[in-house]
Amino acid sequence: MIEIERKFLVTSSNFKNQAFKSTRIIQGFLNRDPERTVRVRLKDDAGVLTVKGKSSINGLSRFEWEKEISKEDTKSLFRLCEKGIIDKMRYEVKVENHIFEIDEFFGDNEGLIMAEVELQNENETFKNPEWLGKEVTGDIKYYNSQLSKQPYNTWQL
Repeated sequence: MIEIERKFLVTSSNFKNQAFKSTRIIQGFLNRDPERTVRVRLKDDAGVLTVKGKSSINGLSRFEWEKEISKEDTKSLFRLCEKGIIDKMRYEVKVENHIFEIDEFFGDNEGLIMAEVELQNENETFKNPEWLGKEVTGDIKYYNSQLSKQPYNTWQL
């Protein structure tokens, strides 16, 4: 139940031609405390409740627990969420032995595109696709929980 992942900005939309799957995701946060984040997510028509623990010092790993819930329960829980809903399209791209999940954000986070790759251990290597940009692993402003309260379009770039 420990998630190990690295996050990157994306430099072009070339990943879309390589995607084998895309999913619309709407998510809200019941709790955004850095010690324990609780989110509810609708992935197309499937609901998921997720609890994430505090990130490690380097931002690479943290506890993650997920449970599928009904679409109806998900919509009910959205009414209890803190202000700031995340709306994004997730594309999945296979690059050698890894699956990159690329999120293209909409609404208040429009213009932000990030990629994540999950790893088996913190030292695992992977091939960098040509559209992979600057690494932002551990930079909390790129966490979805932070993007929901401090959206990308409010940043001073």
